[in-house]
Amino acid sequence: MIGVDDTRRKRLLFRSWHRGTKETDLLLGSFAERYIADFSKDQLDHYEALLENEDGDLYDWITGRAAVPVECDGEMMRLLRAFKFTARPA
Repeated sequence: MIGVDDTRRKRLLFRSWHRGTKETDLLLGSFAERYIADFSKDQLDHYEALLENEDGDLYDWITGRAAVPVECDGEMMRLLRAFKFTARPA
């Protein structure tokens, strides 16, 4: 039987890959593939809260083009900003 956290991880992974802008899809989808399986419940909560933000804002915060608001600037945002995207082989 699939647990609640497993279902939640799958949903968050899907949301990460299907944001609406290709750049954010690639960043968040790749990030989620790499880390989401190991996230604790608290980390899942923080990641899910970040996904509630607009793509443009998230992209600007992750890439350093804009300052991260205090309410979003925590462990998860630091992990996102430190993540190094590498393209998948074609």
